[in-house]
Amino acid sequence: MSGADLVLTSRRVVTPDGTVPATVVVRGGVIESVEKGVPVSGGRTFVDTGESVLMPGLVDTHVHVNEPGRTEWEGFETATRAAAAGGVTTIFDMPLNSVPPTTSAEAMRTKIAAAKGKCSVDVGFWGGVVPDNRDELAPMKKLGTPGFKCFLVPSGVPEFEQVGDRELSDALPEIARLDAVLLVHAEDPRLIRAADSGANRAYAAYLATRPPRAEDDAVALLARLCRQTGARIHVVHLSSAGSITQIARARAEGFPLSAETCPHYLFFSAEEVPDGATEFKCAPPIRDRANREQLWAGLESGAVGMVVSDHSPSPPEGKSRDTGDFLSAWGGISSLQLRLPAVWTAARERGHSFERLAEWLCAAPARLGGVDRHKGAIAPGCDADFVVWNPDETFEVRPESIHHRHKLSPYLGRTLAGVVLSTFLAGEKIFERGRFLGPPRGKFL
Repeated sequence: MSGADLVLTSRRVVTPDGTVPATVVVRGGVIESVEKGVPVSGGRTFVDTGESVLMPGLVDTHVHVNEPGRTEWEGFETATRAAAAGGVTTIFDMPLNSVPPTTSAEAMRTKIAAAKGKCSVDVGFWGGVVPDNRDELAPMKKLGTPGFKCFLVPSGVPEFEQVGDRELSDALPEIARLDAVLLVHAEDPRLIRAADSGANRAYAAYLATRPPRAEDDAVALLARLCRQTGARIHVVHLSSAGSITQIARARAEGFPLSAETCPHYLFFSAEEVPDGATEFKCAPPIRDRANREQLWAGLESGAVGMVVSDHSPSPPEGKSRDTGDFLSAWGGISSLQLRLPAVWTAARERGHSFERLAEWLCAAPARLGGVDRHKGAIAPGCDADFVVWNPDETFEVRPESIHHRHKLSPYLGRTLAGVVLSTFLAGEKIFERGRFLGPPRGKFL
């Protein structure tokens, strides 16, 4: 411990072996050792967090930063500050909503240049699969992306086109060859319906336009393709619990099919969404209470492996909040900063442990992003990325406490449990109780 840069201790350190009283020794931004017990002092900087939970910094592999091109929606500076305030130390940026989208090596270089010097946390970048860009996949992989995102339905922005069977059959062998992963927005476009005339403010009418079967049939297609090609396929923002059985079956057979869900699907239910409350609009949609509980069961079983934010903001006017028109509103929920307390509030009601939370929010996303040798765990050799938080303290979500560029969120006015006290990146404290410390230190992965 002598000569260490930082020594952190807590009565509740969440490690791969359980939550225990322990001391974490950091040298050169990396965890040198995790020692049992709580010392009185040690190291150049000694931090005793008492009964607060010391957990790995969160990893969020589903974030739409939107810069460059739509920086007025969000941006690397505001998104990564919000991440730090929420205990998130690593994000992966999605390839769409920026202009240009990240569908070529040149576009990825443009994205990285736009992010330079602005990131408060570490950032990775997903590439995109669109029609006729197969030859760009290997160059993007060479630049460091662990995988590629595609849509089976219209993405909502014209510059990121959907793909069909032909494009999937073309891309998947190359993705398998590159040892990359394909992330898929899984809804069958043939099952997306038009809304009833005059029902634009009714959430039930919007919900009916994207039935569970649209997801279930699309996931069945992906399961078949996974079996046929052996390529790794990941279902993003799973909302229909009806897909869980087929995901579990493919995994039990040894095929690399995985899935994530999001805080809004685990926290809210369709029954509580008011008509006209377009801040709740997302695609796939928030479904009913019974479906929500089945998603929790999917997490418990391991068929659904992680919870990521799908932070997809827009300016408030893009949400059509003044008219409450669900059909014209942008479909995306702002929640990057609130992922830990939103999930914890719902998880503790169901008796889940800190260890399960760390698996869903830290370790599993790190594996998906290919950074699990360095991220997602408090263990020797990992980056010294931590969140210190109080699981028993509650707070009301207010606009002034939100660090996203825009404050509109379905969580406004909600009381959540789990207050982030401080966040460390590579052994340096970057956030403490509402204050950001020092210049942006994030690196590119």
